[in-house]
Amino acid sequence: MKLSVKGLTYAAAIVWGLGFLFVGVVNWLWPPYGGAFLEVMASIYPGYRPMVALGNVIVGTLYAVLDGAIAGALFAWIYNSFAR
Repeated sequence: MKLSVKGLTYAAAIVWGLGFLFVGVVNWLWPPYGGAFLEVMASIYPGYRPMVALGNVIVGTLYAVLDGAIAGALFAWIYNSFAR
């Protein structure tokens, strides 16, 4: 059985984007929450700063959506390469 590359791309982008958005918004409302996670993401995503500001949450979420889409597409493509 093969995976749908397009479907997994969309699903991974949505899940990772919503997860990052959730942590970012909760951190915006309650700054200690998810601080370490956001610091790690700042070291991966260029231009993202884990400061408590809505603009930074949006930038991080856009990076997460792009990152999730790429990861989902690569995973499905590699899986389909080995599936018979």
